[in-house]
Amino acid sequence: MATELEELIGFLSSPSPQVKKVAVDIVRGLTGADDGLQSLANYSEILLPSLSRLLNEKKEVSEPAGEALVNLSQNSELAGKMVAMGMIKTDMDILYKQESRLTQLLVMLLVNLTQLDAGIASLLQSGDDKMNGLYVMKLVRSFCTSSEDSNGSLLVNISKKEPGRNILLDPKRGLLKQIIRQFDSGSPLRKKGVIGTIRNCCFEAERQLPNLLLISEFLWPVLLLPVAGNKIYGEEDTSKMPLELGTALSIEREPVSDPEIRIQALEAIYLISLQVAGRRALWSVNGPRILQIGYEDEEDPKVMEAYEQIGSLLVQGGATEE
Repeated sequence: MATELEELIGFLSSPSPQVKKVAVDIVRGLTGADDGLQSLANYSEILLPSLSRLLNEKKEVSEPAGEALVNLSQNSELAGKMVAMGMIKTDMDILYKQESRLTQLLVMLLVNLTQLDAGIASLLQSGDDKMNGLYVMKLVRSFCTSSEDSNGSLLVNISKKEPGRNILLDPKRGLLKQIIRQFDSGSPLRKKGVIGTIRNCCFEAERQLPNLLLISEFLWPVLLLPVAGNKIYGEEDTSKMPLELGTALSIEREPVSDPEIRIQALEAIYLISLQVAGRRALWSVNGPRILQIGYEDEEDPKVMEAYEQIGSLLVQGGATEE
């Protein structure tokens, strides 16, 4: 005999729109509490496909279904089952339908699913040479042309794995260059997404430094301006910098108040500076002077540690690279 929860899940497939609506609203409510979520998890084999199908329905049904899936995907075991049943493809297909009404929920679901290695592999379309990276290209385009800032968190997840970094750093695709340009946004979430993605990509500096330096015109301002301190720089310093960087530092500017952004920028600079050619590139834009002034203005102990890590590396590297 079916349990009450099995009956409830069965109603998600009811031909009656009213019954379906009531059922999905109840399920959404249950996923908002730990005990309800755990109870539903016991029926995941029938629940997840039912909710997935509802994503194509009208907004009054698809929205609570999406919210329920986002809540359920916070459980790593359930997230793994979603990835295995092809939820990434379902999500992406609906996300890029014209006038999708669930953009934010679908992106949030992808962010949760790409916490898992299997989720990242699915999104990268690994193993399919023809399709590999196509979803990533769509996400980057969406990130650069829409107001959906959560895409930045998704790009950070993708860039945590080498195959994802390889796609983003591929000069023929030009994706990292597009992402970098979004740092000028006034959204803190978007800024974090950009700097986190850059920092992760810099883990490939040993193998892909030429590809990083290929976009140095855009890369150095994004990495150095947040850690340049509050001082207005004089001509003696700015004359040794690229025009865009020197101009930005010679006028009053809004400081980057989030210490996490400053730390990640410094970590990216450190990863680049581990390579001899990377240190030379940093010297070529008067980077050490910028870091010196930024360090003098810094008050956060953790950010100061990140400055000091680069400082030690540059001292060990010697002034011959200047």
